[in-house]
Amino acid sequence: MAVDQVSGVPDASEGTTRTPVTADDVQHAVRLALTTLRAALRADWDTRAGALEWTCWETVEHLADDLFAYAAQLGPESPPLDGDVPFDCGTRRAGGPAGTLFADRAAGPRGLLQMLDACGGLLTAMVRTAPAETRAHHTFGTSDAEGFAAMGVVETLVHTHDVAQGLGLPWSPPAGLCARVLARLFPYAPADTDRWETLLWATGRSELPGRERLESWRWHGAVPG
Repeated sequence: MAVDQVSGVPDASEGTTRTPVTADDVQHAVRLALTTLRAALRADWDTRAGALEWTCWETVEHLADDLFAYAAQLGPESPPLDGDVPFDCGTRRAGGPAGTLFADRAAGPRGLLQMLDACGGLLTAMVRTAPAETRAHHTFGTSDAEGFAAMGVVETLVHTHDVAQGLGLPWSPPAGLCARVLARLFPYAPADTDRWETLLWATGRSELPGRERLESWRWHGAVPG
């Protein structure tokens, strides 16, 4: 069995079949996140998001910006294979997340979540319409529309987890959704553990029984051979 060079964990996906990640999965993940986060519109969104150094507001901005960026990578008629689409990127404060998009603070949390909804819709639409042969650059491997869909789902699930911790909200996404993105992006992840807990482990956010919290992690965006 192969061993992942980043995590040092045996590749649990060899010889298995998997269900592809789809545009419907992106849409479902974003809708679940929005439903959860809308329960805290009156909360303090400048509180820290879980274990991150960012605030809850900044983390949702970052999530929306990620979804937008993945959609943008798939957007050109000839997507770039050697770098990102060159949008200008900056930060609002030292230590804050870098991004292209920032929400209007005057619109409050409701406006922030509308921005997340819009960016989720952009990625959903691009994944639905991108030709099967489309390939585009990502730091973790040149990927296809399914790969960018899986990345968007992971970003949504784990950053909603971060924000939910900060705002004191319950958050436990469906096991099937977690299983599909684990199979697509984290081939080294164990297959016999709780799917949500495993996704948190794979993204460096928690331990698993018999497995320490990862100090270094990444996903594998390249199209499976």
